[in-house]
Amino acid sequence: MTIRVLIADDQQLVRTGFQMILDAQPDMEVVSAVADGAEAVAQARRLRPDVCLLDIRMPKLDGLEVTRALAGPGVENPLRVVIVTTFDLDEYVYGALRSGAIGFLLKDSGPTLLIEAVRAAAAGDSLVSPSVTVRLLQHLSRPRRGALPVEDPLTDRELDVVRLVAKGRTNQEVAAELFVSLSTVKTHLGSIFAKLGVRNRVEIAAWAWESGVVS
Repeated sequence: MTIRVLIADDQQLVRTGFQMILDAQPDMEVVSAVADGAEAVAQARRLRPDVCLLDIRMPKLDGLEVTRALAGPGVENPLRVVIVTTFDLDEYVYGALRSGAIGFLLKDSGPTLLIEAVRAAAAGDSLVSPSVTVRLLQHLSRPRRGALPVEDPLTDRELDVVRLVAKGRTNQEVAAELFVSLSTVKTHLGSIFAKLGVRNRVEIAAWAWESGVVS
């Protein structure tokens, strides 16, 4: 199956570079490459790409506004958004992730990580560099004493999974570290999503840092 990708970035060099990298993959096709947020929303709604790669700062609508429009909490059939940024503790990135983005990567991460991020997003998973996750959430979150209240508290084993997810571990790595099967990890994650009311691993990580479950 071909992964259909939309690229939105106001720098032509970035758009061209990303498109060359992705179009060179046998399982990917860039269906649109636009320079501003308003066009990104229009093209994404018209074409329904599998993955949207969005810059943070764009004319007309920024990446945060575009993310809300395409993947926000109230959006029916949300699209899968990956934020691409220069990072530098940009609070817009955090806001975009909380608004429904499935992941983010740095513009200088290189072709391999870009390709992996698109494939992960298309599969419904998130790819976030562990070091970036830690730095971003440590600086932008305000840890509190004890976990943030949830109606249905997490079990001890679910908290173990949350801690590892917050440190950037994959499902396979979580299974190995906890000595459980991959299917068990997926079952725990399903329960965690439901209890926390989150939609992806990035939001699990944000909750973990905010609540002080990891430090």
